[in-house]
Amino acid sequence: MAHATFSLTIQLAIDLIRRPSITPIDANCQKLMMQRLGDVGFTLESMRIEAVDNFWATHGQNDGPVLCFAGHTDVVPTGPVQAWQYDPFNALIDENGMLCGRGAADMKGSLAAMLVASQRFVTDYPDHNGLVAFLITSDEEGPAQYGTKAVVERLAARKKRLDWCIIGEPSSATLVGDVVKNGRRGSLSATLTLHGVQGHVAYPHLAKNPIHMAVPALAELVAEHWDDGNTFFQPTSLQISNLHSSTCVTNVIPGHLTVMFNFRFSTESTMEGLQKRVAQILDKHSLDWHIEWVLSGLPFLTKPGVLLGAVSASIKAITGRETKISTSGGTSDGRFIATLGAQVIELGPVNATIHQVNERILASDLDVLTEIYYQTMIRLLT
Repeated sequence: MAHATFSLTIQLAIDLIRRPSITPIDANCQKLMMQRLGDVGFTLESMRIEAVDNFWATHGQNDGPVLCFAGHTDVVPTGPVQAWQYDPFNALIDENGMLCGRGAADMKGSLAAMLVASQRFVTDYPDHNGLVAFLITSDEEGPAQYGTKAVVERLAARKKRLDWCIIGEPSSATLVGDVVKNGRRGSLSATLTLHGVQGHVAYPHLAKNPIHMAVPALAELVAEHWDDGNTFFQPTSLQISNLHSSTCVTNVIPGHLTVMFNFRFSTESTMEGLQKRVAQILDKHSLDWHIEWVLSGLPFLTKPGVLLGAVSASIKAITGRETKISTSGGTSDGRFIATLGAQVIELGPVNATIHQVNERILASDLDVLTEIYYQTMIRLLT
């Protein structure tokens, strides 16, 4: 299949995938995107923060609603290249019409679709209401400290507002548009240290085994019912991810135990409430403990309203499908954007192969996605 026969969206997706932008490297993906947006009149602002490339772009009037497209140019590492059927950065379309390459689903395909849709929209409707904006980072798959989070902080300092935000994360399950994410659970991680007294296993009365003391408390933490969830969120869950003691031999009782665990929590729980309940359980078991907490993001939710209505209507008009809303999965940069008061949804390609070897999507899905984005803009900004 000749390159010239591809649609504008598929051509752009191929160009982006062929740039090996493993996080936080951007590999000039944003330069290409900014050039395309500048060609149709977007005002561009590059925001390189520490080692992370970001940009903010707008088109239109400041006195109307703001619709922002958000996404990331960085991709996860390929894993063993020899395990791939094709070169992960070659971006070819196979005999089944699948666009193959790292980032095809997550999320260079979406970036191409939202950019082409926006080019078409501002050309067709140069005097559209409000603003079309782009917030693009190269640090979503990494620590996420100097990407969207930092850009949002700058926008907030300028008192910029966003009314609606569409993130191009791969939300679809089996058919493009069948699932739209309207929120995400919060993520709260903990590193718990339990102190005992080290000693010889043959003289346990002279030691204090923190593992033995921890087991009943950990069992209670795992069995605890944190909340019931709600219409939009499943119940909050706690998962222990690592246990590590101070020795790795069989004849020494360790002096301490380190336990790592994570909460994925709904809007029915708060960070402070979860921390308090954990402390109460640990104290109940008379443990000598210390804990360090890391909040990766608070839960956010966009209830049915203007944005979900416009997106759902566009999906229905173009595909005939009734979309399902979901808050499943991990965190996304939506957790930062939601702090600006925006309604936030995620809509992108099928997510079956994200982060996997041989990542791929149906190439023609990108043209469908482009049309959905375009029709959504018409519904919101004309």
